[in-house]
Amino acid sequence: MKALIIGATGATGTDLVNLLCEDSDFKQIDIFVRRRSDFHHEKVTAHIVDFDHPEEWKHLVKGDVAFSCLGTTLKNAGSKENQKVIDYDYQFNFAKVAKGNGVEDYILVSAYGASPDSKIFYSRIKGELEDAVKNLKFEKTTIFKPGMLERKYSDRSAEVTGLKFIKFLNKFGLFKSQKPLPTEILAKAMVVASKIKSKGFSEIKLHNIFSFAEKEM
Repeated sequence: MKALIIGATGATGTDLVNLLCEDSDFKQIDIFVRRRSDFHHEKVTAHIVDFDHPEEWKHLVKGDVAFSCLGTTLKNAGSKENQKVIDYDYQFNFAKVAKGNGVEDYILVSAYGASPDSKIFYSRIKGELEDAVKNLKFEKTTIFKPGMLERKYSDRSAEVTGLKFIKFLNKFGLFKSQKPLPTEILAKAMVVASKIKSKGFSEIKLHNIFSFAEKEM
């Protein structure tokens, strides 16, 4: 199979690329990035693209399965407008191009609580993206809705503090629905999803991602 990935340089994307490199079912991995990446593997082809101009790279988006794990924070984006461009526009444009080029399988990382009706900006744009991708009607669409992600070597102090607090509460059986999800487990679940022979739409929420990742790949 040939995989197409946006968000490959993030924590989840990096784990995903590493898993796919080790997977004999995947012969080629094309990643679409804004700057040079650190991946050095014979399977990986990195396309440095300007996401604002899909007409320049749309001919490259051809493969068996597309993975979308692109995302940013409001702090890194600098404004809600910039965050929406990355968390909605870039991802939807990539999905549209993939659909137009005949990609049949689309796997999207969304977020717990995503809803187009949410009063929380981040949750609302994630929900709007979910609806937009579903409406493209790929042969198969899988949306993962993780909660708090546990990233290796995270430099986000607030995130690290929050993870420690939630883990502490989890020890006492509290907030189990908010159990932090290591990015490598999410990535494994995405690979599993790509190998399931089905059609239509599937939504995998936080509490099911752990068990889903344990399925045979």
